[in-house]
Amino acid sequence: MTIDTIKIPGPDHPITVVANPRRVRVRFNGHVIADSADVLTLTEAGYRPVGYFPRQDVTMDYMARTDRVSHCPYKGHASYFTLMMDGHIAENAVWTYEAPYPAMAAIRDRLAFFPNEVETEEYGDAGAASVDAAVLHTDEGDGATQRPPWPASVGEPKAG
Repeated sequence: MTIDTIKIPGPDHPITVVANPRRVRVRFNGHVIADSADVLTLTEAGYRPVGYFPRQDVTMDYMARTDRVSHCPYKGHASYFTLMMDGHIAENAVWTYEAPYPAMAAIRDRLAFFPNEVETEEYGDAGAASVDAAVLHTDEGDGATQRPPWPASVGEPKAG
């Protein structure tokens, strides 16, 4: 058994984790698989920033855990998921640190996506409800809170 080397982020290899101020939505094969106002953005040394989503804001129905495991001396061991939807497969396109090293505890159990496998968009303000949520909450379901935009311009058809 080998002992993993644990490194602490510092001036030679900085890592920051900050809350993204915007909502972030992820699509795979045209379907929304993640939508969250609680995304953490991890920026590591010279790498591209990565968004980590809370698992409860990700649809896990289209994912299957794989055997792949990778190791980062700063974050720990990552496990992977393959995305599968409508005959499209993206192998090991999602990863998670389920037991990260203490310095990276903020990303525990969150999910990240390889940007070449999914479409990601940021919109609005994380504190604001999404447009979809606003539309869903403007009507009680009985139609009483929404008026027709204009009166009908035609009458009933004539009896023949």
